[in-house]
Amino acid sequence: MSSSLPIGLFDSGVGGLTVLRELERQLPHESTIYFGDTARVPYGSKSQEVIIRFSLEIADFLMKEKIKMLVVACNTASAFALQALRSRFSIPIIGVIEPGASAALAATKTRRIGVIGTEGTIESHAYTSAIRALNPATEVFGQACPLIVPLVEEGWLDKPVAREIVREYLTPLLTKKIDTLVLGCTHYPLLKNVLADVAGPEITLIDSAEETGHRVAEELHKLTLAASSDNKVQHQFFVSDGPARFSRTGQRFLGESVDDVQWVDIGEWI
Repeated sequence: MSSSLPIGLFDSGVGGLTVLRELERQLPHESTIYFGDTARVPYGSKSQEVIIRFSLEIADFLMKEKIKMLVVACNTASAFALQALRSRFSIPIIGVIEPGASAALAATKTRRIGVIGTEGTIESHAYTSAIRALNPATEVFGQACPLIVPLVEEGWLDKPVAREIVREYLTPLLTKKIDTLVLGCTHYPLLKNVLADVAGPEITLIDSAEETGHRVAEELHKLTLAASSDNKVQHQFFVSDGPARFSRTGQRFLGESVDDVQWVDIGEWI
């Protein structure tokens, strides 16, 4: 497999762009192809069967674009579809849960870890399973935060309502005396400052997007798939609905303009 091939990423919408942002920061020589399933967002309230089907459809599309690695830049899809994806495809596939779980265990001193995420991610107990598989003695406390995603997508990051909503969600976890908090949704890094202020200095925040970037870098070098410094870098974007809206909202997540977004009828790939 050529090291110059792009890395494929997908998410239910724009949140996975925080993972892409980390890849661009940590791996500036890598090309990427990002797919946002904006026609079928959100994934957090959908069943496992539906999420697996959506994930396989998107992966089929990305494989046709010739990628060297697939990053499931969505916590819900990582929780429900990673095994099915790895069973079907032979390329390296990395989700966002395993890197976040490993980083949380490395950070905690009391072995009391909190996880915030969508309803689907929390109800799947994916982080709990991943953390306890590495250290069964660790206590993990989950909290679904369904209002944070629309809050972030509206850009209400500095409004008083953001702090109040975050405080409402974090209070039950803080009473559990956690010392580490996993941001189990790719939208949440945009609220990291608010989350840190509410949580307090005693609690370490784990950014799954950042940790996924570290894991991708490790795997590329281990498999000798890292792009060379003279690689001609390209970043492509595909969505299943609304390219213009994706471009507008995506700029906030990626930290730069999101140009030339192409619409794909995902039904053509079923």
